[in-house]
Parts: sequence; structure tokens; C-alpha cells
Amino acid sequence: MKKLTKIFFCSLAILAGILFWATPTAISQTAVGTEYTIEPEDVLNVSVYGQSDLSSKVRVTSQGEINFPLLGNVKVTGLTISQLEKKLAELLEKDYLVNPQVTVFIEEYHPKQVFVLGSVAKPGAYNLSKEKQTTVLEAIAMAGGFAKEADQDGTKVIRVEESGQKTTIKIKVSDITKRGDKEKDLPLKPNDMIIVPESFF
Repeated sequence: MKKLTKIFFCSLAILAGILFWATPTAISQTAVGTEYTIEPEDVLNVSVYGQSDLSSKVRVTSQGEINFPLLGNVKVTGLTISQLEKKLAELLEKDYLVNPQVTVFIEEYHPKQVFVLGSVAKPGAYNLSKEKQTTVLEAIAMAGGFAKEADQDGTKVIRVEESGQKTTIKIKVSDITKRGDKEKDLPLKPNDMIIVPESFF
């Protein structure tokens, strides 16, 4: 019995070690799997077996393309990883290589953004922090802060859930800034839209 218990805890320790050392990219890649479709600003690591001069790390352009050795610009957005591997292999086999083996990994996913609109200094899209959650007031600060005519307590967040349902969340800024109620400074999710209305008084 003691021997079995020892084996059990040793197995747990090994599993914990594997999870600890797994890179965030590797975990994300496994979780997302081949269904993830490539988007602009993703960073791809592309390798061709036995052809080290063709291996490269490339960022997808805003036009949805990568520049790959021998092939030039290749459209990649909207493709899954396996589809891109097949596409590159076919293009290379057509004019350059015999039965090329292409492997693609996503090294870095495109930045996740929120949108700050209305009565702020610099309305627009802003990247969420990768290290920690970005809150409503932090996003507004990135947008240059409230404009003079802003109705700060009329601020709201429009969020589209995965189900497609749209939710509107009211943010009473004075509760956060004057009363110190930090819990009301809502952590944002990708594609949230912050609307700051104009005051008419």
C-alpha cells in the first residue's frame, strides 16, 4: 500500500513539472488545436524538414500575408494550421522541392483589443495587457483620458458573449474614483466596447 501511494505522488509530481514548464504558446496551441484560423499580427514559426534555409519566423501582415523564401507573399489568414502546412507544401512541391514536409507553429497570437469610443481624448482600438487584466479606467487612460465634456458616470461597456448575446454594463466612474470602490472597475474582455457619452449640462 505504501509503495502504491509513493508511486501515485511521484506521478503527480512529474505531471506538475510538465505543466509548469509547458510554454503558454504550447498550451494555447493544444487548447485551440487545428480549428484556430490564422489572423493578422499572428507570429508563425515555419519549418521545412531538411531545409534549414527555408525555416523562418514571420509575422502575418495587416493584409493577411506572410513573405516566405522562394514563394514570396502568401495569403494565410482564414486558414487553419494544417491547411497552411498543406498549402505551403503544395506551393513548394510545384516548382522547388520533392515531397516537402512543412510544419507550422503559432509562436505568438495577435494582440487582443478593446475599443474606447465617445468623449475621450483619443478614441480607437487598444491592446489588452498580456501580463494582467486591463480594466475600464486603464483602457480610458490609454485613450488619453476623459474629454472635458464627458459624462463620466454614463460610461458603459458593450460586450458580445460567445453565445452572440450582447450585454451592456453600466460603469459609475465616480464610485471608483471618489468612493474608492475598485471592484466596480470592470476587467475587460477582448473586443469589449467602452462608450463614454457626452454631457449635455
